[in-house]
Amino acid sequence: MRVFPLLLLIPCFASAQQRNVDWPLYGGNTDNTRYSTLSQITPANVSKLQVAWTYDTRDAFEGSEMQANPIVIDGVLYATSPKLRIFALDAATGKELWSFDPSGGVRSGRFRHRGVVVHKDRVLFTYRSRLWALDRKTGQPILSFGDSGHVDLRQGFDRPAEIISVSASTPGVVFEDMLILGSSMSESLPSSPGDIRAFDVNTGAIRWTFHTIPRPGEFGYDTWPTETWKIAGGANVWAGLTIDHKLGMVFGATGSAAYDFYGANRIGDNLFANTIIALDARTGKRVWHFQGIKHDLWDFDFPAPPSLVTVTRDGRKVDALAQITKTGHVFVLDRKSGKTLFPIEYRKVNASTLDGEKAAETQPIPLLPPALVRQRVTENDLTTRTPEAHAAALKTFREYSSKGLFDPPSLTGTIQFPGYDGGAEWGGAAYDPESALLYVNVNEMAWLLKMLPRDDKSVYASYCASCHGGDLKGSPSFPSLENMGAKYTREELIAIIRTGTGRMPAFMGTLDNNAINNLVTFLLTGKENAAANPNWMKYRNDGYPIWLDPDGFPATSPPWGTLNAVDLNKGEIRWKIPFGEYPDLAAKGMRNTGTDNYGGPVVTANGLLFIGATSYDRKFHVYDKKTGKLLWEYTLPFSGAATPSLYMVNGKQYIVIACGGGKNGAESGGVYVAFALP
Repeated sequence: MRVFPLLLLIPCFASAQQRNVDWPLYGGNTDNTRYSTLSQITPANVSKLQVAWTYDTRDAFEGSEMQANPIVIDGVLYATSPKLRIFALDAATGKELWSFDPSGGVRSGRFRHRGVVVHKDRVLFTYRSRLWALDRKTGQPILSFGDSGHVDLRQGFDRPAEIISVSASTPGVVFEDMLILGSSMSESLPSSPGDIRAFDVNTGAIRWTFHTIPRPGEFGYDTWPTETWKIAGGANVWAGLTIDHKLGMVFGATGSAAYDFYGANRIGDNLFANTIIALDARTGKRVWHFQGIKHDLWDFDFPAPPSLVTVTRDGRKVDALAQITKTGHVFVLDRKSGKTLFPIEYRKVNASTLDGEKAAETQPIPLLPPALVRQRVTENDLTTRTPEAHAAALKTFREYSSKGLFDPPSLTGTIQFPGYDGGAEWGGAAYDPESALLYVNVNEMAWLLKMLPRDDKSVYASYCASCHGGDLKGSPSFPSLENMGAKYTREELIAIIRTGTGRMPAFMGTLDNNAINNLVTFLLTGKENAAANPNWMKYRNDGYPIWLDPDGFPATSPPWGTLNAVDLNKGEIRWKIPFGEYPDLAAKGMRNTGTDNYGGPVVTANGLLFIGATSYDRKFHVYDKKTGKLLWEYTLPFSGAATPSLYMVNGKQYIVIACGGGKNGAESGGVYVAFALP
């Protein structure tokens, strides 16, 4: 019988001569480097790849997404569907072995979920506010875990469970007999605290908790207003964690504090928001930290877990971590101490003009490696695709402020570049230990950020419009609330508003029954009675619009997305290529523009870089890792907005990717596609 703890330590470095080689963890290995030594697929034969099998989850719906990085152990693949059904497949054929629906058949909204944890006899995963444990052979709940197979993630906070809205979009990590887990919650107020917690893998009991919003007497408490910890939220590790088993340390990178764009309720630097944190994995005690952004007002949360790397510095090997960012920078820190390995400059930034706000006076900027994306939109960066597109872009440019990174939100509006979706995103980076190259795909599109005074007479305007827009049309990040009567009954809408779902908070305890009924009436009829509700925030953002031209293409000049190889020894960009294209533009001769992209790469020892990610051309790509030359590509049924998994079963090498689409208007799907040589 295979010994799983040892397997988890060396999953992708096993000999390619083995009959089975697993992909046992989110990110491929404990280092989160998405690196494999499998060598059956080579630069010489990669052009012969063909579809080995497909699996249709049959769970796609309008606006749904599917971002899972499949886990493969002993020839069985474990993953999730757009509706968060958990399933096991024969990894060689795609045949379903079992399936489990944690919803019990109840309809729910869109989920962004990146997979499961498989540990010994169980599959651990989250669904809304529950952490489940299933028997990995049967898919049935393990009744000895928590309450008949699940744990309520809302428990363990110093707030009533009914007002807590917490889930986890990214799988946790296992250390010894603990599952260490981050969380997802609302980025608006009300929100829940972003505690990092360790759960006993056998019982579900909480073993330790690290407060990312410090309590009295804890390190960092003085960077928040007194008593803020009782009401503040966010500062959460939503993108996943990384374990160094040898050091006994767990590393995470947190998001911004709520509310994203106006911080009058949290004046101060707000440690441990936007912070790389190293904790003792056994106790949850802080070892070191590095705050990448102070008092975030731009939703520049760290988008992916740290990658554990080894770099050469002054002729010696240094164990380090590399952290990609939405701003397009890469922080490289000593793994044991947190000391930066490249120079960082603290630069003075602009003050806020919003009443009650106080932006941080300086922000840290890495000088090396160079930023992977432009840091500011100038008039020379506007689209010239057509005269009409340029004129529209120029009009908006002259109406909005465009002072670059850390230009604070305002009533007149700012051009946010990089945007809310990066720079780098949640797919993470791949790292090649042989060359010390870090492979990062990034977005390079601008978004528009404008603040509006809040309307305290409208429940919808006060609590919903920041995310879903004043017109209910939603945004790339948040679903439309139009025609809700065709999707849900009044009772179903009331239940969702009370309990929350995904990043939407639970409003039970914040809104009384009268306010909730008024809100539901507005969603169903468009009419709302004025309601006296507490309104402690003076401003809200006017939705989350990407800056597009009148034809729906980015208002800036290309590239709109790139793929990069970064030398972590020298702090240099080794190569950069446009990544993705719009089929409509390509048909007219406008090629290699790059597009927004979601999902990450996988790199192999024998020279290949595998990645899907591009939103509109639906391509799955294989590049030469040394040069960025395209070696092979395939058009997927839906865009592969996920990170692929590389594995071997019965001596045959496969690579599989979730094709879920759904990002920024791309068509939604729910199909897994696996490739192999003939």
